[in-house]
Amino acid sequence: MSNSFSGGANPLISLTGVSKRFPNGTLALDNVSLEVPKGQLLSLIGLSGSGKSTLMRHLNGLHKPTSGSVKVLGTEVSSASNRELRAVRRNVGFVFQQFGLVGRATCLENVLSGALGRLGGPRYGVWSYPKQLRREAFDHLDRVGLAPQAYQRADTLSGGQMQRVAIARTIMQQPEILLADEPVASLDPESSAQVLELMLQVATEEKMTIIVTLHQVELAMGWAHRIVGLRDGRVVLDRDATGLSQADVMDVYRRVDRESELLAPTESFDAAKAADSVEA
Repeated sequence: MSNSFSGGANPLISLTGVSKRFPNGTLALDNVSLEVPKGQLLSLIGLSGSGKSTLMRHLNGLHKPTSGSVKVLGTEVSSASNRELRAVRRNVGFVFQQFGLVGRATCLENVLSGALGRLGGPRYGVWSYPKQLRREAFDHLDRVGLAPQAYQRADTLSGGQMQRVAIARTIMQQPEILLADEPVASLDPESSAQVLELMLQVATEEKMTIIVTLHQVELAMGWAHRIVGLRDGRVVLDRDATGLSQADVMDVYRRVDRESELLAPTESFDAAKAADSVEA
C-alpha cells in the first residue's frame, strides 16, 4: 500500500520490501516497506501473529530478513558486522513487556545498567559506577517518580513501577530510538495510561523516535502520531492518528484469507467482537 510518511532524505528507520520466512515455513513478514522519521511516535497494531514483534526484532538485528533491506540509523542491519550491530544497539533502547529488570538488584542499579554501553568492562554493584553516573541514574528515577525507591529491590515494586524503572534505564542508555514491545500488556488500565504518558513525555523532551506495539486500540489512537496496522505480515493501514476512526483501526483485525484476500462468504466483520479479542 502507499505510504504517505516519507522519512525525508535520511529517515532513522527504513524497511524496503522486507519479507521473513521462518524455517517452519511461516511467512511472518510479507513485503513490508516503511520509513520512520526522527521524533515520530508510531504504534504498531494487529492481531497476535500478525508480525509486529518480528518486525521489531528486525530493527535491532535479532532477526535477519529473508529478503529486502532494513536500515537503522544509516546502517544496513541485515548485513552489519558485529561491531556495527553493537553500535546500532547502543542507540536503540528496548522496553519489554515483562520489564527485563534484575529483581534482586536495587532500582538504582537497574537504571545504572543502562549506561554499560558507555563504559568499558562489567560493573558489580552501585558503587562500581562513577559518581556522575550514579547521580544521573538517580535523576532519571526521580524523573519517573521513583526516587524514594532508589535503594529498594526491583522485585518488590508493582508492575507499573517496574515498567517506569525500565523506562528510566532506557533513558540512561541515551538512545535515539526506543522500541517497546507490548510495554503495558501486563498492566492495569490506569498504570497503562500512566506509562504511555511517561513515554510520550520522555520522547518529547529527549527528541526520541518511538515505535510501540500495542493491543489496546484506544490507547494507540490517543497516544501515537501514526498508526501502522499489520495483518498476516502485511501493512494494511498506515495513517496519521489524527482523524483516524475506530472503524478504520478495527478493520485491521479482520480475518482475511491470504490467497483470496476476501472475507469468506459466510463470514462478516463484527467490530465489537474484534474489539473484545484485542482487549483479551
